[in-house]
Amino acid sequence: MPDLPWTTRFIETNGVRLHVAEAGTGFPVILCHGFPELSYSWRHQIPVLAAAGYHVLAPDQRGYGESSRPATVEAYDLDSLAGDLVGLLHAIGEEKAVVIGHDWGSPVVWHAALAYPARVAAVASLSVPYSARASRPPLETMREAAGPDQVFYIDYFQAPGAADAELAADVRASILGFMWSISGDAPREERFRPIPRGGRFIDSITVPSRLPSWLTEADLDVYVDAFQRSGFTGGLNWYRNVDRNWRNSVNLAGAVVQQPAFFITGSRDPARNPAAIEQLERRMPNLRGNHLLPGCGHWTQQERPDDVNRLLLEFLSGAVPT
Repeated sequence: MPDLPWTTRFIETNGVRLHVAEAGTGFPVILCHGFPELSYSWRHQIPVLAAAGYHVLAPDQRGYGESSRPATVEAYDLDSLAGDLVGLLHAIGEEKAVVIGHDWGSPVVWHAALAYPARVAAVASLSVPYSARASRPPLETMREAAGPDQVFYIDYFQAPGAADAELAADVRASILGFMWSISGDAPREERFRPIPRGGRFIDSITVPSRLPSWLTEADLDVYVDAFQRSGFTGGLNWYRNVDRNWRNSVNLAGAVVQQPAFFITGSRDPARNPAAIEQLERRMPNLRGNHLLPGCGHWTQQERPDDVNRLLLEFLSGAVPT
């Protein structure tokens, strides 16, 4: 692990033990990573936000890194994951925080904002926008859209053990290929390809001959070492709850995010969901910004750290209670 400008500790919360990167003092800001990542994916943001006067906490979320990896699939639903954030606040003796998520961390922070409005002062996400609860189960919609000849990757991840084993067979190739294939750096012919029915997820990504400009060998080693120890099952179990999350959120149908909110995405991010982005102002009446980074792919805060830091600091300066 490279020398890092933050400390780490373990915090017991909500029935799990979270490994948390921590820096700074002031109003709490919780950073939530996605798949297949770690708190380390916020390495460019943690010291900058701390230097600006915020108490930054970035957990390896449950299932990742040195944090607990519960055995049951049900332990990774959004209710549990949002509850972890509230537990972090309880552990540090604070009432409220700004919560910021990327990729899978985004649904977690949106859910926390809706389920625990008194504990979330403001909310922001990168890559994945807030979207209203659908009228039918997500997997049903994904399977219909994929058609008979393809399998949508979230649907592919549903089978316990299959994707887990594929990714674990060569952790370095899996991490690097996944990061490359949906980054802004990858040329069209090396971007993520649809999974043919009967095919494998691992064959739909490209392992590049060189690292992307925003990822060093030392960075990649951090991810590889962590996933060699933990495996991928914890992170994949988040995907295995998509229909359960839908069933458990009937009370949030049509819900509106009232807190100050913020969104950043990249023009080459396959997860940016234009239809949901068009609805942000209606779903979030206190939206403070909706930013598109030209040429940026999915790994927003790693690919464009300077832009992301500047935008987050601008948002925080107006959204954090004085």
